[in-house]
Amino acid sequence: MKNRVITISREFGSGGRTIGKKTAQKLGIPCYDNELIEQIAAQSGFAPDYIQHTGEEAPGGVLAAALSHRGTGPNNADYLWKIQYKVITELAQKEPCVIVGRCADYILRDTADCLRVFIHADMEFRSQRILREYGQRELSPEQRLKEKDKRRAAYHRFYTDMKWGRAQNYDIPLNSGNLGIDRCVELIASLH
Repeated sequence: MKNRVITISREFGSGGRTIGKKTAQKLGIPCYDNELIEQIAAQSGFAPDYIQHTGEEAPGGVLAAALSHRGTGPNNADYLWKIQYKVITELAQKEPCVIVGRCADYILRDTADCLRVFIHADMEFRSQRILREYGQRELSPEQRLKEKDKRRAAYHRFYTDMKWGRAQNYDIPLNSGNLGIDRCVELIASLH
């Protein structure tokens, strides 16, 4: 069966965004990454920067993700989750596409024509890559990677109750450090 929608979940620095965009280009279908943020912003009224930040933070931070927020009632992040869920579902129904991040793997989990991919790589590969892509920062590359991945994992767990990055939650995990960006693109495209 052909997959109409490809979701790309990824560790920070593994090249998942690049792989998603190149895969979409190769297949001649749209890729939704920052474009997804723009659509959520248009429907929610929140600024794209706010959505970008909120989409990588569990409400109340990592500690709050470990404790349930359900007793405190809905907040802005919950409101954005509902809009994000709606936008992703509508995009998947509309046309074949690649969706990067935003828990699309979970949102589309029951969609038979969805290929869920997780891109990962070792710390050294990711550290070198973020230095090339984003430059030096106050935190070491390793600290940046750990912090970003911790936030993504907490957000994913908070809204999906699933462990982010666990192989059983995806159709195919790919190590971009070993395979290379272009080989990952080829493999994903061949499964579409």
